[in-house]
Amino acid sequence: MSDAANLNAADPAKTNYDAEQLAEEIETGEAATPQVNADADYERSKQFAVADVDRDTKADSSAASGSGKSGSGNSGSGESGDPASFLKMAEQVTPDSES
Repeated sequence: MSDAANLNAADPAKTNYDAEQLAEEIETGEAATPQVNADADYERSKQFAVADVDRDTKADSSAASGSGKSGSGNSGSGESGDPASFLKMAEQVTPDSES
């Protein structure tokens, strides 16, 4: 079996080699301490929190108004909220019991 295949089953102390090596290099002065700016990282991450399609105002307005087309054609009663139209739709999709 290759070393890569054994990585998941390996001892956790061995899998943290890179982190331990970096820590030692920072202690000895061979490597600079990484600078972390959590506020800037958070602000920058916000741009990835919303998909590009959701940023499009046209897509937002059509989704909000329900004017988008569904994949299965006319959905029937869901848009009006009228119980009678729901019953009509149910009659259309329910097979006859006499067959």
